[in-house]
Amino acid sequence: MPVARLYTIKGRVQGVFFRASTRTVAESLGITGHAINLPDGDVQVLACGEPAALDQLGDWLHGGPAHARVDEVIAREVELEAPGGFRTG
Repeated sequence: MPVARLYTIKGRVQGVFFRASTRTVAESLGITGHAINLPDGDVQVLACGEPAALDQLGDWLHGGPAHARVDEVIAREVELEAPGGFRTG
């Protein structure tokens, strides 16, 4: 049964292809949602999919792409209708 998880990623995560890389990983796992920059320098990822796929994405988010520096990943389960596709913004 698909679930939704909202992640906030803190560190040097803007300007390092974090959102685009997240989309690539999410799409390979069959996850829909979004990855957006927040005004405070964090990145927010909404991920909707199977729990095992979300766990894999969560593991990847702790490292991110090569030039990122992830200091913290905050995850929480949310209830919402899964969006179609995965977007960045």
